[in-house]
Amino acid sequence: MDPLAALLDGPRAHGAFLLRSVLTPPWSLRIEDEAPLTIVAVVAGEAWLVPDHGDATHLEAGDIAIALGPDPYLFADDPATPPQAVILPGQECRTPDGEHLIDLVDVGVRTWGTPAGGTTVLLTGTYPRVGEVSRRLLAALPQTLLVRAADWDSPLVPLLATEIGKDVPGQEAVLDRLLDLLLIAALRTWFARPGSPAPAWYHAHDDPVAGRALRLLQDQPAHPWTVAGLAAGTGVSRAALARRFTATVGEPPMAYLAAWRLALAADLLRQQPDTTIGAIARQVGYGSAFALSAAFKREYGRSPQQYRTRVPA
Repeated sequence: MDPLAALLDGPRAHGAFLLRSVLTPPWSLRIEDEAPLTIVAVVAGEAWLVPDHGDATHLEAGDIAIALGPDPYLFADDPATPPQAVILPGQECRTPDGEHLIDLVDVGVRTWGTPAGGTTVLLTGTYPRVGEVSRRLLAALPQTLLVRAADWDSPLVPLLATEIGKDVPGQEAVLDRLLDLLLIAALRTWFARPGSPAPAWYHAHDDPVAGRALRLLQDQPAHPWTVAGLAAGTGVSRAALARRFTATVGEPPMAYLAAWRLALAADLLRQQPDTTIGAIARQVGYGSAFALSAAFKREYGRSPQQYRTRVPA
């Protein structure tokens, strides 16, 4: 499982917040929810994404914006429109003065906005947390990124717009899957653009040597890999593999494997709270709980048990 696939797994496992906004200009929403990842699709109308630090970005119908927290930002009909609502952690909505909202209310299933409807329709998916594997991917991304409607041809936004208003059994699971697919499809489109600053490992998957080695490490982290073993698996010499992998991925194969194993272990510690640390160690390629604990503490500044119980580093 590569980091992009793991990004889909993580948010889906913990649940995401999904909402349709129907707004009439002038409107402005200040996002202070500290969520690590938010994706917004413009279904109708237009909007501006205005980070606290950086340039404002104009969005039109069909465009996708992805924002990485925890820094706040503004979504508005115009960058000059003052905020009328502040979105706080836990998706609590208040006025800028801290009062209850009056102008924006629930107007349907998973829908809020102006009671009389509006010309701007947004679909917003917010992921309240991501795992360590996903964090490795997100660390390589800018704070905000944009996929234009002209850059891709996908049925996912219209489908999600149709499904979000349904209130039938199993609908939450359907929406979770659609939102995850939209996120992954948008990231893949962005990564594929010429000159896109995608993570090195993403482009390395196309390399016949480094890509093969990456897939072996990602799919079989518990295997007792050595450079010689990887070289045999890719059909090249040890020196050629080490040179090609490092040049393409940006770090030696064993360094990549060590970081990959620890990220997997970190996610498993919280996804499997009843599994012993020794069992998790074996799942990711460490011979004992002690070996995992020593490496884990060097990387994350706390023991696996402290990480599991969310003791700060």
